[in-house]
Amino acid sequence: MSRVLLVDDDALLTELLTEYLTAEGLNVHSVPDGEAGVQEILTGQYDVVVLDSMMPKMNGLDVLKNVRAQSTVPVIMLTAKGDDIDRIIGLEMGADDYVPKPCTPRELLARINAILRRAQNSAEQSNTPNSIAVSDVVLYPAKRQATIKDTPLELTSTEFNLLEVLMRHAGQVVSKETLSVEALDRKLAKFDRSIDVHISSIRHKLGDASLIQTVRGLGYLFVKN
Repeated sequence: MSRVLLVDDDALLTELLTEYLTAEGLNVHSVPDGEAGVQEILTGQYDVVVLDSMMPKMNGLDVLKNVRAQSTVPVIMLTAKGDDIDRIIGLEMGADDYVPKPCTPRELLARINAILRRAQNSAEQSNTPNSIAVSDVVLYPAKRQATIKDTPLELTSTEFNLLEVLMRHAGQVVSKETLSVEALDRKLAKFDRSIDVHISSIRHKLGDASLIQTVRGLGYLFVKN
């Protein structure tokens, strides 16, 4: 049973989400503030974390900053509806996805399941010792590991997914729509900038922005040397 941690000070929303997600077969635990959230997340017991952006003691962005220094656990941010700045900052700091509040339990469940499916697919490939090598980057899908010039890359779950899709199609332009479906397991929403922000983060971590080129109006291309 997959374990989900809710970090949110909204008791009514937390109760609603816990009841709904539990009924859908998930093991759900919750904490009401950021400081407790950091401690609980870093126990390493959870498959997905749902993190509110506004909380007492420590806000969601500070929680994410502390967590990303030590963990790559998938994190879905709950952000205020229309608050694009917090949303983009959260993605830049390593959030895997976001859901605007007020959110429906069904929408949140869909985002959680998308992340869990990707993890399950990787586990099912664990007996296949394959790798993808393009330029100086090597990806090990079964292990969810990547290196550049033999140096490990610290990628979030979503960043790894995006890089894998791009590298499997190296030398070809991949549309944002395809990246969203194959890496995030959902259709690209109108005005959704999450793909762009994740790609920017991947470029930064690769240390070579030229490896992933933007093809205006079409998508992104991983350069095949």
